[in-house]
Amino acid sequence: MCTLQWIIPQKCALGAAKRVSPTPLRDSLCYYKNMNHKGKRLFITGIPTSGKSYLAQKLANKLDGFAVLLDDLRKKISADEKYKKWTDFYFDKDEEKYFLQNSPEGRWQDFVLQSEGLWPAFKTEIKKYQDEPRPVIFECVNLLPHLAKRSLNFPGIVLIGKSYEETLDRNRKGPRWGTTQRQQEMEAKNFFFEEGPLFKKEAIKYGYPVFETADEAFNYCLEKLS
Repeated sequence: MCTLQWIIPQKCALGAAKRVSPTPLRDSLCYYKNMNHKGKRLFITGIPTSGKSYLAQKLANKLDGFAVLLDDLRKKISADEKYKKWTDFYFDKDEEKYFLQNSPEGRWQDFVLQSEGLWPAFKTEIKKYQDEPRPVIFECVNLLPHLAKRSLNFPGIVLIGKSYEETLDRNRKGPRWGTTQRQQEMEAKNFFFEEGPLFKKEAIKYGYPVFETADEAFNYCLEKLS
């Protein structure tokens, strides 16, 4: 029999939804797909800059629920040797060389491997909210559709961005990796023109709806969580 310590999130003052920064727990071998959550659940994934965290927090505020930004978990588990390879995967590389020396398919495969490597920590974090009765929205770029289909029993959506120009603008305002204009342009092209179609392909294959923007997805998500 498995034993886990549950952490129930606290509600913020004035009824606002609290942004929950995950804490690492040992991945449980007894995690199973058909676990029953007391409240409604939804996951949001998609390319960087597409508005995932914005949408998660907007929904949580509307429904007096919780937005769990699983990307925050990476910082907390980076000291764990089990995950360090994946949390530091890109930052240990020369970005321009990485983009120039690897094909779009190769870069996507690296991203898939990173996502699968981090998945045990994400599953454990998701399971912590099993007994929370209010809506919980999980958001993360690494929450790939094939992983969700394999391990989660609640709905989700994929955001792929509206345009390259918007993707670039958001990436410049909040750089994901590179600090130079050239690096940020390379990233934005990768996000929108390469990762976007691959996210969409996976989403369609595994039955998850695709939206270009957070605002377009809002009503659909609200319906799923209400």
